[in-house]
Amino acid sequence: MTALLAGATGLIGHELAKAWDGPGRLHLLVRHKPPAGGLAPPLQQVHVVDFGALPSLPAADEAYCCLGTTIKAAGSQAAFRAVDFDAVLAFAHAARRAGVQRFAVVSALGASPHSPTFYNRVKGEMEAALAGLGYDCLVIARPSLLSGDRTALGQRPRAGERLALALASPLSALIPKGWRPIAAATVAHAMRRALAEARPGVRIIESAELQDLGS
Repeated sequence: MTALLAGATGLIGHELAKAWDGPGRLHLLVRHKPPAGGLAPPLQQVHVVDFGALPSLPAADEAYCCLGTTIKAAGSQAAFRAVDFDAVLAFAHAARRAGVQRFAVVSALGASPHSPTFYNRVKGEMEAALAGLGYDCLVIARPSLLSGDRTALGQRPRAGERLALALASPLSALIPKGWRPIAAATVAHAMRRALAEARPGVRIIESAELQDLGS
């Protein structure tokens, strides 16, 4: 079982890489070389790539896409779309050419190509585009607010996210499961388990089901 992972330096991608225990090799696609010891234990191999001009990828059975940013971090709507739509689709096409039949991607709660919100509309358009690529098994994860240590990964803290988590934490038991914050590790585990189940067709997993599947 060989797998590809794009976005290994983010919250969910890092958890996927950290928990990888084979049985085959995991190829990590990153834009910048990670610090020594940061990634790639024995069963992993790092490839520094340009997602705007991806080379041929190693042959693989499955792939995980955890690419994503925010409009604030990207600097503009166009720059955001270049990551959350263009780079995701480029990776999905390259993975397909590498023989991948099972593909899992991180989307967002409320994603819809008809959403009035730009962020959710781009996520919805990305989902629809992936659905047309002909994967035997396509898993779309739609987590709610993610919890995890961004500073440990060298990422800038997100003030709005941090405030929302602080407000939601003491009320977690009262918030419906589909809306309460979800740990990045839970999403990662749910994605891997869903691909292992290999249900044919497109499987959209909302945040409540991610909580159950990844627990």
